[in-house]
Amino acid sequence: MKNTFYLLVIVVLSLLIGFFWGSRSEELGLFSAERSSAQAKLNLLMDYVDQRYVDSLDIDALTIEVIQEIIDRLDPHTVYIPKEESQALSETMQGNFVGIGVSFYMVQDTVTIVRVLGGGPSKKAGILAGDRILIADTDTLYQKEFQIEDIVSKLKGTPDSSVNLQFYRPQNDSLFSLTMPRGTVPLKSVEAHFPVNETTGYIKINRFSQTTYEEFITALRSFDLYQTKKLILDLRDNPGGYMFPAKQIADEFLEDGNPIVITKSNNGIRQQTLATEKGGYEKGEVYVLLNEQSASAAEVLAGALQDNDRAWIVGRRSFGKGLVQQQLPLGDGDAVRLTTARYYTPTGRSIQRPYSSDKEAYYDEVNQRYDSGEMADVAKVPVNDTLVYKTPGGRTVYGGGGITPDIYVPNNNTRAEEFDFFLLRSNLMNHFVFSTIDEDRGAYEFASEADFIATPLANTQRWIQDFKTYCKDNGLPLNIKDTQIVGNAIKAYLGLQLFGENCYAKILTQQDVFIERALTHRSIED
Repeated sequence: MKNTFYLLVIVVLSLLIGFFWGSRSEELGLFSAERSSAQAKLNLLMDYVDQRYVDSLDIDALTIEVIQEIIDRLDPHTVYIPKEESQALSETMQGNFVGIGVSFYMVQDTVTIVRVLGGGPSKKAGILAGDRILIADTDTLYQKEFQIEDIVSKLKGTPDSSVNLQFYRPQNDSLFSLTMPRGTVPLKSVEAHFPVNETTGYIKINRFSQTTYEEFITALRSFDLYQTKKLILDLRDNPGGYMFPAKQIADEFLEDGNPIVITKSNNGIRQQTLATEKGGYEKGEVYVLLNEQSASAAEVLAGALQDNDRAWIVGRRSFGKGLVQQQLPLGDGDAVRLTTARYYTPTGRSIQRPYSSDKEAYYDEVNQRYDSGEMADVAKVPVNDTLVYKTPGGRTVYGGGGITPDIYVPNNNTRAEEFDFFLLRSNLMNHFVFSTIDEDRGAYEFASEADFIATPLANTQRWIQDFKTYCKDNGLPLNIKDTQIVGNAIKAYLGLQLFGENCYAKILTQQDVFIERALTHRSIED
């Protein structure tokens, strides 16, 4: 044990010194001779251990173990990213992937298409929800007990490649084959945008990726900006992502010269981002929707608009993440997302929650808000009197733990009750709706999305009872008594599978207290 411990220390030192000397040499102005001398000693030592140590050791496994041990001792947002996870994360953040463009479930050991994604090859080829993929090239996919990752690896690929697929279509009991070109499939971060009424627009952003700003501009320009007097920007459950598109979007709302965000690194470098002249929506009312899962870049955007008196924040206290990460390579496809700076809102407040070495407690703090009463009562929101700031318009804002809304929307559910509502927004609901539709797709044909939205859900009580039974059969009994809420969620998922995210959001907003508060609130100018 003692020898293993000393080896771990050696590996730690090698990793730390090699990583930081290598990645920061130009920044610190170190001489290459000094750097190479230190690295040479460490490399030589590692060679000795690898070639002459008395016991046989898996150096690679020990290295990964030590990396994780180091990261566990840092802040809660510094993470190690193994190469197996790097590609999926990269696709999410770049806003697209290369594949055939479908989402699927495994139904009785068969790849079953749930949705055909817009802008992808499958949409252009006329593939339909409910189609089964039986064979990919020479690989039979059904009754093989493949893992999801195995199927994905066969359907995704490189640009300009193709895959030979055999399909079964239950609607007309037919088999057909296609040589499907793989192509770039968008992963939308602006998942919904539409007019709520004649004078109000709604835009939902689920994360900040490389394509978010362009998607946002497309959404904004879809409105008649002369008629759109109010804009609702929904950042609920947005975990953040790249800060740059969040700053770009803030610029669209702010006048030239308004501060957007301040960052300070550990070496004392301070940078301030200011708005430019190009804002596309600088005059209308803005309402930003936040909840306890809104974090990081979402908080940067909300804080910029709140501190400049440009928007009202509606909802509940946000997560409280004021740390900036940079993703750095570790070699062999692995990476570390390292915290390199803190950000501050325009008034100078940090919204980072306190943290310690107990990362589990840090992330559970959001759940603890139910027990403290904060979720139901704005008076229970913790306030640090030493971190009080004033906006130019005289609004009082606080630092030290997230963005506190101007208009609080309470949540009176207990933790247990909230889990029931979580089921209404979960993959369990999505799977239930898909299974029901898949039994008879001809019963769910509508002339248009507008026709579907205007048509009441048929046999609502049967749908609700079937969903409760489905939950119970899966060991998750549903106890919600409000049938209107359950029925609305079922119809929203029907809309998602039949017409996409925009339809889903339109139906949910019909019973959304956050949006109701934004619509009925007085004007900023009042």
